[in-house]
Amino acid sequence: MGRKKEPLEDSDVGLSVGPPKRSAAGLPSLSETLPHAMAYMGPSRAWKTLKAVNQKDGFDCMSCAWPDPPERKAAEFCENGAKAIGWEAEPLRIPSQFWADNTVQSLGQRSEYWLGQQGRLVEPVYKAAGSDHYVPIGWDQAFGIIAQELHALDTPDEATFYTSGRTSNEAAFLYQLFVRAFGTNNLPDCSNMCHESTGVAMGETIGVGKSAITYADFAKSDLIIIMGQNPGTCHPRMLTALEEAKRAGADIVAINPLPEAGLINFRNPQSPRGLLGKGTDLADQFLQIRLAGDMALLQAVSKRVLDAESAAPGTVLDRTFIDEHCQGFVGFAAHLATLAERDVLAATGLASSEIDELAQRYFRADRVIITWAMGITQHKKAVATIKEIINLLLLRGNIGKPGAGPSPIRGHSNVQGDRTMGIWEKMPPRFLDALQDEFGFDPPRKPGLDAVDSIRGMRDGRIKVLVALGGNLVHAISDTGVAEDAVRRTRLSVQISTKLNRSHVVVGEQALILPTLGRTEKDLQRGVEQFVTVEDTVCAVHRSAGPLEPIAKDVLSEVAIVTRMAQAVLGHKVPVDWAGLRFDYDAIRDHISRVVPGFEGFNTRIRGKDGFVLPHGPRDSRTFPTATGKAMFTVNQLETIGVPAGRLLLQTIRSHDQFNTTTYSMNDRYRGIKKGRMVLLVSPEDLAGLGFEDGGYVDVHSEAEDGKDRVLRQLRLVSYPTARGCAAAYYPEANVLVPLDSTAEDSNTPASKSVVIRLEPADAPDFGTPAGSGR
Repeated sequence: MGRKKEPLEDSDVGLSVGPPKRSAAGLPSLSETLPHAMAYMGPSRAWKTLKAVNQKDGFDCMSCAWPDPPERKAAEFCENGAKAIGWEAEPLRIPSQFWADNTVQSLGQRSEYWLGQQGRLVEPVYKAAGSDHYVPIGWDQAFGIIAQELHALDTPDEATFYTSGRTSNEAAFLYQLFVRAFGTNNLPDCSNMCHESTGVAMGETIGVGKSAITYADFAKSDLIIIMGQNPGTCHPRMLTALEEAKRAGADIVAINPLPEAGLINFRNPQSPRGLLGKGTDLADQFLQIRLAGDMALLQAVSKRVLDAESAAPGTVLDRTFIDEHCQGFVGFAAHLATLAERDVLAATGLASSEIDELAQRYFRADRVIITWAMGITQHKKAVATIKEIINLLLLRGNIGKPGAGPSPIRGHSNVQGDRTMGIWEKMPPRFLDALQDEFGFDPPRKPGLDAVDSIRGMRDGRIKVLVALGGNLVHAISDTGVAEDAVRRTRLSVQISTKLNRSHVVVGEQALILPTLGRTEKDLQRGVEQFVTVEDTVCAVHRSAGPLEPIAKDVLSEVAIVTRMAQAVLGHKVPVDWAGLRFDYDAIRDHISRVVPGFEGFNTRIRGKDGFVLPHGPRDSRTFPTATGKAMFTVNQLETIGVPAGRLLLQTIRSHDQFNTTTYSMNDRYRGIKKGRMVLLVSPEDLAGLGFEDGGYVDVHSEAEDGKDRVLRQLRLVSYPTARGCAAAYYPEANVLVPLDSTAEDSNTPASKSVVIRLEPADAPDFGTPAGSGR
């Protein structure tokens, strides 16, 4: 059996701070992984799950979208993956009495960590209007409530339907089919808050918003530039690929405001060198850039490339590639000729010599990969910054050849697949036309609402029903106070989940929680075991089938919940055999094969031992499905954030023991933080300059254009080697400081990595009550 539920401390009463680590994984990773898995699942359950995770005949880990290598190891998982599996697969259940013992209001006072530790959800529960308790109900009653509230709307656009990236391809396809058959394109998802900027920028410049490399390309690259990401925590298996690349001769450059242990040294826990030796040093160069300075850095490197070509014509640029495959080069080059070095240095905080060194590495490399995550995508100028990544790669033909290309790293296991399946508020006409041809109804054509606009709609009373297939929208989105007030204005909020989170206790007038199977569990329909599929961050599609018996007999799969909800809401409105699709996932895949490009012969190809890789014109053949049929050089105006004297620029970050909003413990081992999360990381020079001391407490106020005072109270100051002028605090606690209307241009992604803040002295918290925010 798994762990016994014990009393949990919500506050940071035991907070301690030590020096940050300079290596990742190794023996400490093993000593964390196995005891955690055993404590949560017990020996038998742990063995059954861990031997099956990320194997060709097993299930896909839910903790990130990192691709699987062609040849799998016996232990094809990382520390955080094992923790995610243990968190989901523990046998501890929430009993019916829990709902009688706890009011919604009292649960709202608990931390995200405490809520997640209560065990698995095993029965539908309903909070009626005017009640402060959830009560168990039957499935038919739950779907009846949803149908009643959706039918009562004046228009389908008064509902919004959120999706988390852990949802399978099959469930996602059916979900968007149901929502569009209902009559709306309000299909926000977690991409809206993370890599939407990537999709917009890459879609406009090369025609495909997905990674243009394969797993094997890392080991073929001469130079890998890693921007705005922390692989050691967010996708630790990437460190193995970087180690392989390093041993094959690649240079690695890390560009980040924070030094991250995983990019300094990697001790591979599956090798003697990693366990007993000194490990592998990864980054050859670390550029400690100021927040939001990446665009200036990229332009400066591109200008150096152009200057080098002018000095020695025909020796630097890939003129053949530019002439045959690109458009806009002349205007781009003319624009960069006006770039002032002083503006670059002010924006980046770097020295010219550091930028020169990066440029020289780029000149020497024939094959270059640039990879990035949310440290790039969550800024006002995020889309323009990613366009500059593409500009730099195009200059030397670093797209469409082995070992080269843009590589956004997505952090949720099937967030990319969900988008491929149609989970997007702005799907192109060709997808909607194919949907109409396949199912015999005309889908709505007006663009729907994304995540930020859905919160605005709830805030303004235009959205009256929220349905969420997974995730934790209210805690993941920016401007926590506004988001919570917005959700509370709805008539009904519905959460389809495996475990409790903040979105279950910040609810509409009525609320439903519908328990669903986890990725680790068998999915039996009429006694026949089904499998689902996912798409990873390099466009590889493979099957996933959990090894465990379901947590309880009445828990439904996501496919079953979506199809039964669709039947209850739509009846015979559209000619879709919802019941048939519920019991036969091959039938779902047959529909997908006729609607979604690249999935032809889906059922046959997915049964191959390796699955299949989706076509990608820029990667496969240097064909670019843009408006012009060419890859586009773009002109982007450099714009820096004005930070007044006495202020800092804040970024939100994840701790090591965390996956999205889920916290597995209160520790952040690599950063030296233990038993607490209410901290603010500030450089020692900035602490001294602002008149504060390490270990003191402050209230953190964000200063936004709307003039509203947003505050996160009683954070402990931690002297930390971050870039000057910058600070960092943990997500989602610090979301309260990010204004809802502070978003990236063109993508509407929350600008969570560039928040102007001021610090005010505060007393140490009274640890008799939880430390909290100014919500």
